Formats: sequence, C-alpha cells, structure tokens
Amino acid sequence: MSDYSDIAGLSRPCSRRPPMPLSDRAAQFAPFAALSGHEAAVAEAGRLTDERAVLSDDQRDAIDRALALLRERLGSRPAVRIAYFKADSRKAGGAYRTCEGRLARIGEHPGSLVLEDGATVLLADVVSLELTDGGLPS
Repeated sequence: MSDYSDIAGLSRPCSRRPPMPLSDRAAQFAPFAALSGHEAAVAEAGRLTDERAVLSDDQRDAIDRALALLRERLGSRPAVRIAYFKADSRKAGGAYRTCEGRLARIGEHPGSLVLEDGATVLLADVVSLELTDGGLPS
C-alpha cells in the first residue's frame, strides 16, 4: 500500500464548476499589507509635540495690559501679533503658533480674540500679545 497501487490507475477527479479565469487565479496570490497602518502609526509616534508652558505672573500681567489696551483701541481695528498654544488633537501636547492681523473683536463667551480674517484664538491659549502698529488705523 505504500506505493499507491490502490489509486495509481484511477482517473483524475474533475470539478463540476467551470474553470476559474487566469486573471482571477492570479488575484489569489496578490500581495497584501499584513501591517496596514503600521507606517502611519510609526510616523505618528515619531511626531514631536511641545508641552504647554505655565505662564509666569509677569507674562500674565503683560497679556492683561495688552488686552486692556486692545479694548480701548478696538474701534480702530488695531494690528496685533498673537503667540498661542494649539493643542494636538491626536496626542498629548501641541505646538506654539503665531498669527498676525487686525483685531475685529474680543469675544467674551468664551474669551477669545477674533481677527478680521476670521482666525480665532482663545485667551486661555495666548502666551504673548502685542500691538504691531500702535493701534492706529491703516
């Protein structure tokens, strides 16, 4: 029995289904990404973020003084430069950014600075605030 003499003379079994087209057969052996998303996860883990700094009392006072000056000159649409912390939506930390423009209004609820171009910065995120043209209209 070890020499397959019992099946050596039998005919090859045939399927009742029609043969698969060669193009479909090739698709069975196409490579697949076993680690799909792995490269994106590695890139995300390697992306650096900054920690939010705690402002000193002097820095807070400087922001409050600049905010008071902006409230006085709001009608003249003063030009401002705002440095602020933008929290990252995917991981802990964030990035420090700067925007410049003319101040349109100071939103009270929640406290925010709104520029003419529509950019909005929450006052809680501001790390520095300065008037860049002395508040004079252009």
